[in-house]
Amino acid sequence: MRTQRRPLALRKAFIDSSAFLSLVNPHDVHHAEARVIWTRLTGEHWRTFTSNFVVAETHALFLARIGRQRAASFLEQINTSATLVLRVTLPDEQAATAIVLRYDDKDFSLTDATSFAIMRRLQIPSAFTFDKNFSQYGLPVLTDADHQASQQ
Repeated sequence: MRTQRRPLALRKAFIDSSAFLSLVNPHDVHHAEARVIWTRLTGEHWRTFTSNFVVAETHALFLARIGRQRAASFLEQINTSATLVLRVTLPDEQAATAIVLRYDDKDFSLTDATSFAIMRRLQIPSAFTFDKNFSQYGLPVLTDADHQASQQ
């Protein structure tokens, strides 16, 4: 069967800390799904992005959950990977603060809100995350079901 693929302009995804952790931690509940999504992103040559705030958050998560060595390795690998690390700008921070303050019924972290602002500013259409806050904000989240549907 023929695989349906997104147009090249839409093959962009923002990677959140939860996806990074799930990818490398075989004990994570989302590990298998993360591997399927990552295989799709790399196999279809998607452009992947993250932010310096997400890198800092991911490093802290790795330190707390899987140890110093994996945290240090992450920092080395992210700088040589194809994933572009975007710097959070002052307007991104201002937009993120406005998001956090506007949604008093949600627990959006400042890091998540800066991710939302960056995705909007750069028109990145999809998030690779297991954090429910992205979908609560209204952003499309990649799932392994997306991959299965494209294979039919």
